[in-house]
Amino acid sequence: MKRALFAATAFCSLAVVGQTAHAADAPYVDDRTDATTVIHSLYSAINRHEFSRAWSYFGETKPAKDFDTFVKGYDGTETVDVKTGAVSEDGAAGSIYYAVPVAIRAKAKDGSEKVFAGCYTVRQVNAQIQEPPFDPIHIEKGELKPATAAFDEAVPVSCGDGPPPPKKDAALEQAKKAFAATYGDQCDKEMPGGGPRGEPDAYSLHYRDAGAAASDPDRETRLFRFFCSMAAYNESSVYYVADDVAGVRQLQFAAPTLDIHYENNNSEGKVQAINIIGFQTDDQAINSEYDDATKTITSFTKWRGVGDASSTGTYLFRNGSFSLVQYDVDASYDGEVNPQTILDYNTAP
Repeated sequence: MKRALFAATAFCSLAVVGQTAHAADAPYVDDRTDATTVIHSLYSAINRHEFSRAWSYFGETKPAKDFDTFVKGYDGTETVDVKTGAVSEDGAAGSIYYAVPVAIRAKAKDGSEKVFAGCYTVRQVNAQIQEPPFDPIHIEKGELKPATAAFDEAVPVSCGDGPPPPKKDAALEQAKKAFAATYGDQCDKEMPGGGPRGEPDAYSLHYRDAGAAASDPDRETRLFRFFCSMAAYNESSVYYVADDVAGVRQLQFAAPTLDIHYENNNSEGKVQAINIIGFQTDDQAINSEYDDATKTITSFTKWRGVGDASSTGTYLFRNGSFSLVQYDVDASYDGEVNPQTILDYNTAP
């Protein structure tokens, strides 16, 4: 067993035939948070020529007979790219063993490239039962072999005897990337009440196109609701929709621009008139809810904390898209909740 293990890990060293010519330019990653970050930290150290750090990510069983041999294994190195796949885990005797699918693209100084793929086993010993010196999460072994697939497709589907991981929800992943790219620094990092921002709420909306024949299949639109931020009394959310025609796109919310007249021009006084003078779009919905029974999103914006002044938009899903069908406004700061409908496409004239 030991012989096979040394052969596998030594092969890994030989497989990574390429280091960064400008080592200082390679990103510094030193993260033992989980099995995947350990692997990325290993190749960060290799690319930066920080071989002592790379050596440290292995446990008692090292990838070469000694450190000097380990370092010499990278004499011809230019760069190494790494990709990891879905991690599986298995617990045994106070430890958790993680199987990490990995593909690397190794570039030598002569410009040649090779792709290797396989699995690393990462071990995490229960921290509560340890005594000094502490044994952090580390690489137990690795086995990579030449791959026939291109680097972007070479990561194994799974490692070990476990079943293949479920297929990723492509629309959800794309919506998450779009949200992170646009709102990652704008929205709150934590949910109300504490805890990291979680996964979005997801809904599946089935419908038939207007004029569809009886034999035509139902169509589907996906709806994703991301929490964005919580202020004193208003919570905002960002929505994305996805279908087989337009792909993933952010949902925008139409809202009327209002010209409100108060008695004696006193905003605390009686409301004389509410006029719509145009329309705008908002990229976020406030205090919103999606009702699957009515296929509507409702956005309710409090104008002040007690909620006696507010605006409410109702957006109906029909024929594959959401549209504004009702807008209610309570413009009086009178301590009472008494909205009036200023726009209504639900009721026949």
